Amino acid sequence: MLKVEKVLKPTRLCLALTGLNPEEFLSLLPTFTESLNHFKRNKYRNNPKRQRKLGGGRKGIVPSISDKLFFILFYYKCYPTYDVLAFFYGCNRSNAMRRQKYLTGILEATLAKNLVLPKRQLRNVEDFLKAFPEAREVFIDATERPIQRPKDRDQQKANYSGKKHRHTRKNLIISDKKKRIGFLSRTVEGKQHDFTLLKALAPPRHMPLKIKKHLDLGFKGWDDQFPGHRISQPQRKPRTRNLSQTVKEQNKRKSGIRVLVEHAIGGIKRFRITTDVFRNKLKGFDDQAILISSGLWNYHLAAR
Repeated sequence: MLKVEKVLKPTRLCLALTGLNPEEFLSLLPTFTESLNHFKRNKYRNNPKRQRKLGGGRKGIVPSISDKLFFILFYYKCYPTYDVLAFFYGCNRSNAMRRQKYLTGILEATLAKNLVLPKRQLRNVEDFLKAFPEAREVFIDATERPIQRPKDRDQQKANYSGKKHRHTRKNLIISDKKKRIGFLSRTVEGKQHDFTLLKALAPPRHMPLKIKKHLDLGFKGWDDQFPGHRISQPQRKPRTRNLSQTVKEQNKRKSGIRVLVEHAIGGIKRFRITTDVFRNKLKGFDDQAILISSGLWNYHLAAR
């Protein structure tokens, strides 16, 4: 079985297996312990027949709390199959699946207590300011993740991305200058257009006019539909003529600034669960996986 003690000493190995350095891992452990104990107390609170104390009984495949935290971080960072997890931990693959599902909920609650999970809904300007309290500029982009080809014909059409030429799931990301993910939309089909997704899940009318928005050409038409906003967007080349050298230089400067959102997305995709072809069939887990990966990236930034 993988032992936490062997992993925490070399920083490089800890980063490779969990996505966190040893200091970040140990700092997350107390809140993870609190969330785990809170879940257990709630689970057995209404069971008058229970005689064992909290923590009693069989210890299972991951006995200590630090081993449990390593188990779930290892799953998100390396995204092994359940057969591989079962091999490393000496258990049945169904047991590994149940343990992953259980600890995923604990990890999400832990990141929520650390206030690093991104906001999921923008209902008004106040929600936006809570997500970005100090930001004077934000960076908006969409990201896609590959999935296995659905068997259902309608799902095949909905999830096929013409941009990626494969079946994907998509999320809208809004980050700040420090590359922190302040807003993460719900997960939708890869076929949806970036600007359509923005208008449905993070409407520009819920964003302050004075805050500058850095956009790519996927959001072309913002000026016409939502005038008054401060935006920075490269100019598209017309069909009948070339761009002038001045416009090309302006586009290059804008892209050099807007690349910060790509770095933020790259931080999420340090976790292989968001880059490998997504295999899990549990309903809603594709959304939970990118939410937790975003929270882990924000936690890493906050700990630096």
